[in-house]
Amino acid sequence: MIVSFIASAQAQTIYKPDGYSIETIDTPSNERFHITGLDTDKNGVVYVATRFGDVWQLKDKHWSKFASGLHEPTGLLVEDDGSILVAHKPQLTRLVDIDNDGVAEDYINVASGWDFHNDYHEFNFGPVKDKQGNYHGTLNLGFQGGWGGYRGFAYKVTPKGEFKPYSWGLRSPAGIGINPEGEIFFTDNQGGWVGTSKMHLLEEGKFYGAPNSLHQAPGENGQNWQKKYTVADLDRMREKPIIQMPHGEIAKSPGNPEWDLTQGKFGPFQDQIFMPDLTMSNIFRVLLEKVNGKYQGAVITFMNGFQSGNIRAEFDKNGHLWIGQTARGWGAAGSKPFGLQKVVWDGTNPFEMLNIKLTKTGFRLSFTEEIDANSFVESSFNVQQWHYHYHKKYGSEKVDLTTINISKMRLSPDHKQIEIDMPLTAGKVVGIDFSGLTSKSQRKASSSKVFYTLNQVYK
Repeated sequence: MIVSFIASAQAQTIYKPDGYSIETIDTPSNERFHITGLDTDKNGVVYVATRFGDVWQLKDKHWSKFASGLHEPTGLLVEDDGSILVAHKPQLTRLVDIDNDGVAEDYINVASGWDFHNDYHEFNFGPVKDKQGNYHGTLNLGFQGGWGGYRGFAYKVTPKGEFKPYSWGLRSPAGIGINPEGEIFFTDNQGGWVGTSKMHLLEEGKFYGAPNSLHQAPGENGQNWQKKYTVADLDRMREKPIIQMPHGEIAKSPGNPEWDLTQGKFGPFQDQIFMPDLTMSNIFRVLLEKVNGKYQGAVITFMNGFQSGNIRAEFDKNGHLWIGQTARGWGAAGSKPFGLQKVVWDGTNPFEMLNIKLTKTGFRLSFTEEIDANSFVESSFNVQQWHYHYHKKYGSEKVDLTTINISKMRLSPDHKQIEIDMPLTAGKVVGIDFSGLTSKSQRKASSSKVFYTLNQVYK
């Protein structure tokens, strides 16, 4: 379904797949409820952390305050034992309700091995917990670049309590997530050295492109990277994003990756990643695959029209997608300054692009419903490719934007898959607009443009 609405005196388009709706959750009155941490427990109790330092729980439709006095939290994790881990600027803190009265009495410092200079931009994101029991988090650079104190690093805290910074070159890594296999991923916001917002696989000993943390990397011995490395050197050293998110079309400030493990309770998108964006007040899907043993893939808008800036996403036991929201700092397309909403599915099968896969000669797109063969014509598609500058400047325009001609098209016997052949150039982002396609029931997809990060072609 595609409709229009007026917000802040500017017309926008709402993208909403058939069968999905947004429910707004009442939050405590007279509270600045900027939600920046969100998790649910096995019983479906919702826990949130707010940017003003409180932790709340929502149980049986009733809010109660669990903890307070934290320093701008930006992440929260519910442990199996009922304790709550909160990532806030100076610490990773465990909150324990000793007497089971619904209020935390014990605030335990789990880690604080980084420097915090009271810079508003020095966020501490996370945590996620791996299969070995390590907690992982990411540290934002300061507003002026954040020299020293492991700013721009990813870190882990071992079960023995050891703080270990292990990767560097992060800029503003506002989202961290872990897949069922135990692999960790993070998102980074557009800015200096980040041409457009992106997602990476997070691995130890890797450099992710923002050089202000390089002087603390192993083997650098505090050397000034500006004197030691050229931009070309840095480009060779850095890990390339596995996903790039075209600025203003998909995202401007992405949050955490959240895997759909609901076993169909949220519709046909099982195992895909759903990701919120603060500035655009939307949710988009991330579609990963491995090519030559390395992750890459695509992004496509899922839903927008939310009331505030979406920064945290979490599936609950019922298959509902909860969205924690704040517009503080960067502003958002939604008109509200903060809030909590959730997306629910009523069982209606939407007509949407289900997935995209690279082939040796182009791409294979699958859909949730049969395609009307009469719409399967070359004029239904428009394909472009481009790349982004890697440079110190804030962001990048689309570089070498080129229209690509489709050489051959095929429709599968069940009419649910299409293959399009075209020239493939590694190192490009490929945008495929399929807005001319209709389904057998004469529906249009609510989101009809997919962006594939083509790091590699098949060897």
